[in-house]
Amino acid sequence: MTAGEVPVLTIDGPSGSGKGTISRAVARRLGWHYLDSGALYRAVGVAAGWGDLDLDDASALVRCTFDTAIDFREVPDGDLRVLVNGNDATDELRTETAGAAASAIAAIPEVRAALKDRQRAFRRPPGLVADGRDMGTVIFPDARFKVFMTASAEERAERRYKQLSDKGVSVTLAGLLREILARDARDASRAVAPLRPAEDAVRIDTTGIGIDEVVERVLKIVGA
Repeated sequence: MTAGEVPVLTIDGPSGSGKGTISRAVARRLGWHYLDSGALYRAVGVAAGWGDLDLDDASALVRCTFDTAIDFREVPDGDLRVLVNGNDATDELRTETAGAAASAIAAIPEVRAALKDRQRAFRRPPGLVADGRDMGTVIFPDARFKVFMTASAEERAERRYKQLSDKGVSVTLAGLLREILARDARDASRAVAPLRPAEDAVRIDTTGIGIDEVVERVLKIVGA
């Protein structure tokens, strides 16, 4: 089976739509590989923070992208750990600071180009579930299955609030809502690979719907 013949399911959508949780669950059910493309951008953002780089310095961020080693490791409890330059940065990647940095650097064309081949390398038999913002439009436009997942901004903020609170991170619901709305605006208006559904994507609004039901909906799209 050539790389182009390997089936791909892309799940795109804004932050907090549930695409990461659903993508991992679907990948496990199918026995396919999983790509968290957002983690790659967040990893570069974290590395830039460690290097005290200016997020407005495009050339420095491009160098950082090429110089940053990013590895994914699944631990016995099923959690996916992300190593940045050999250091476990998983928890730091999940902060809103890392998310804001990722959104900023994702708007730089040279950074996106540098990460494109890394993302496509995840396409291996028996299949791939790719979660992100431009998986179905830019990275895997030929994907056999495409989903665009959404949820109301208020519900996404509440989900993020619970997730961070459970980890002991001090945040406010109002602050998270402001950050989510700001990020939505940045991601949708950027010149390169703006957040939008692929024309052939199936849209799923996860507002008020449980994880198991959403997983089953996605599996039906794949025919599993």
